[in-house]
Amino acid sequence: MQRLGITLRLLALGLLVLGAMSTLVARLWEVQVIQGDEYAAKVRRASQITVRIPSVRGEIRDRNGLPLVVNRASYEVDFHLPDMVSGYRERYGSTPQFEFQRTVRGNLENAKETDIIKIVNEEVLPRLIDLELARPYNSENLRRHFRNDTQVPFTYMEDIDFETLARFAEHDVGLPGVDLTLKPVRHYLYGAFASHILGYVGAPRDVDRVDAQNFTFYQSDVEGKAQIELHMDEYLRGKPGVRVLQRDPKGVVEGEVEFIPPTPGDNVYLTIDARIQAIAEEAMRSVGRGAAVVVDPNNGDVLAMVSVPSYDPNTFIPSISVSDWTTLMDDGTDPLTNRAVSGYAPGSTYKIPIALAGMTGSLGANSTFTCTGGVQYGNKFMRCWIHGKGSHGSINLSQAIKVSCNAYFYLYGNKAGIDSIVAVGNILGLGQRSGMEITGESPGILPGPEWLAENLPRERWSSGFTANTSIGQGFVLASPLQMAMLTATVANGGVSYYPRIVDRVLSHDGEVTRQQPARRRGDLKDNGVTEDQIESIRRGMWRVVNEDGGTARRARIKDNEVAGKTGTAQFWRGGVKDNHTWFIAFAPYENPKYAVCVFVQGAEAGGAVSAPIVAKILEEAFELDGQEPEAYTLAKLDPAPGNFEYVASIDFGRAIPAALTSAPTDVSSDIVTAPSSPPQTQRVTARPNVRPEADQVGSQQIQERRPNILRRIFRRR
Repeated sequence: MQRLGITLRLLALGLLVLGAMSTLVARLWEVQVIQGDEYAAKVRRASQITVRIPSVRGEIRDRNGLPLVVNRASYEVDFHLPDMVSGYRERYGSTPQFEFQRTVRGNLENAKETDIIKIVNEEVLPRLIDLELARPYNSENLRRHFRNDTQVPFTYMEDIDFETLARFAEHDVGLPGVDLTLKPVRHYLYGAFASHILGYVGAPRDVDRVDAQNFTFYQSDVEGKAQIELHMDEYLRGKPGVRVLQRDPKGVVEGEVEFIPPTPGDNVYLTIDARIQAIAEEAMRSVGRGAAVVVDPNNGDVLAMVSVPSYDPNTFIPSISVSDWTTLMDDGTDPLTNRAVSGYAPGSTYKIPIALAGMTGSLGANSTFTCTGGVQYGNKFMRCWIHGKGSHGSINLSQAIKVSCNAYFYLYGNKAGIDSIVAVGNILGLGQRSGMEITGESPGILPGPEWLAENLPRERWSSGFTANTSIGQGFVLASPLQMAMLTATVANGGVSYYPRIVDRVLSHDGEVTRQQPARRRGDLKDNGVTEDQIESIRRGMWRVVNEDGGTARRARIKDNEVAGKTGTAQFWRGGVKDNHTWFIAFAPYENPKYAVCVFVQGAEAGGAVSAPIVAKILEEAFELDGQEPEAYTLAKLDPAPGNFEYVASIDFGRAIPAALTSAPTDVSSDIVTAPSSPPQTQRVTARPNVRPEADQVGSQQIQERRPNILRRIFRRR
């Protein structure tokens, strides 16, 4: 009986052991056979390196397909800080600690973190110094990066030269976390050319943390910071790629497992004609501060937009040094400001929209007013520029435009009424942003009773305010772009277009992803202005240039008739005379092809300074007729320097065609002396990648070892 019990117990134990072994075998079968591929893949993934490859931005081209912005290859040395920390821990068993204070809920508290500076200076720099590859760095910037962006590599050296690249390729650095990376970076082919149109790029403000966790090494894309680069960023950005590398158990990379190339972004084609842009850029370098805009009056396409002084966007690539950024920000001439879309007192050029406003009511081309040298409004006598020299007498609208009579437009504007002036201004886009893909566009000011009540509630609109508005002073502000567009409206017979600077967007395989046609803002003929009335204003502008007594003798060009209007608003900068001078024009008179506005700060008069610049632009633009765009050679431009020199007149040495009569023209007769509002300008506010200067902690070791390095180099030679 006792034996039977023992036998049963042994049998039960055997069955239990057999069951356990069967379960183990079954599990091993499941893991090794059924799920073998899955677990093998996990092991492989654990030993794989995934690298995010930055996207390649699309190109920016002119209307004819000429590339203006492309990409070039740039090598940089990156520090992958988590790998450096892991390598240090494996070697020494622990990591050095750095104590600091941080603010938590408004209170200071002590905290610790891995001392990344100590790791770099003790483990990385000595090896780089031995290989003559070390560069000073900013230790505080490194510590800040480690604290906030450990998933993103720290850029130790960027855009390295060929010699440094060759030394990295020659030597096996053999340091965990030190990597040589190839990146596509922006290249502005023609330097400062069209810099206020193209803009620049920089590192993103925020990194997608969730996306970054999917990669061992995360290389972020760049983003647009200003102008076209900013406003068309969603099209220009491509899709990033992925590179997967396999490591052996010792951590040595064996090879590439997978490669998904980045997809290039879309190419953006501008309405800009690079040839006309180059002509305008060269012409505007005759002054220290100003802007020029050339548009097609038949559709609103912007053919050229220039602002001086300018800057080279390549300075921002891959990042801009502290000294270069400080120089730009401290430059009193504001090279980062796009004057073409900034607001200024337009002076007598504003008499053109005032003339149009009168024609929506009871006034017309034959409306006659008498200039006695000025007009009395309340207790204020508002002078005409001719006051003290005589008077213009009884004149009509066309004559008043020709001689730029202030007294006539004081009376005409008040007769038209401020409501009509505001209504026509709205049709022309005055006092409004255009919505064009440009940074820093000012709306300007189209003043009226409603604007005054909102901005100066203690003031009440009066006939004196209307008179000031009628000569483009007082509260009035307009941009060169706005003045070019209203000139285009007069040139084409009354159709007001929105300005257009982006023509189309094509994907890398040629598919159109965006095409925005010309857009009408309004038509003056739909608002009571007849073709004959518009023609009378056109004729007055023709007389400004082509008849004796007009204010723009120097705007005449050979073979084509120019019509225009000068303007000079007196302005003072710190007590120094700093007139704002203008000239708006279109040509040819019949079937206009170009509408132009040139604005110059710090000049004597529109007829003496701005008009010759317009003439040079038009004359050379017409010489392009019949030429293939490919035949024009575009030159790289250095930044146009700014200055505060006062420009009395400009003479390009052109042969100026004779007027209808030979008597001399007074080019100063467009100056108005009414007080004007300060300019409405806006600097580029997006802070770029500013490369901090190396500090003592990041430089000391290299400085101490430099004599030995120099001796070694000398011996090698």
